[in-house]
Amino acid sequence: MKKIIQTENAPKAIGPYSQAVEHNGTLYISGQIPINPETGQIVEGGIKEQTRQVMENIKAILKASGYTFNNVIKSTCLLDDMENFAAMNDIYAEYYPANPPARAAYGVVKLPLGVMIEIETIAMK
Repeated sequence: MKKIIQTENAPKAIGPYSQAVEHNGTLYISGQIPINPETGQIVEGGIKEQTRQVMENIKAILKASGYTFNNVIKSTCLLDDMENFAAMNDIYAEYYPANPPARAAYGVVKLPLGVMIEIETIAMK
């Protein structure tokens, strides 16, 4: 049976989807973009600031679900410009200092609300 995850510590969904869904010990976190949940605004700055906000949003959803970054098994990173890959990677690595999850990173034409990055995450207990 699936369980819908919702926390006020991460941005509200901007469409017909859930922040996350848990099913049989696996947590599927919808793509997170760099919206500050307190203000509802996209964070100012460049790719590093946006990546940090995305990771903090993921962290909040993991915590609300009883998971941590240690439970993450797969991430998918979408970048509006692959020139930002190295800078994104610097921030991303801070959240996975050891035993990082499997990951894919893609350059895409456009992301919601004109953001620079979106990350979806799968975690498992």
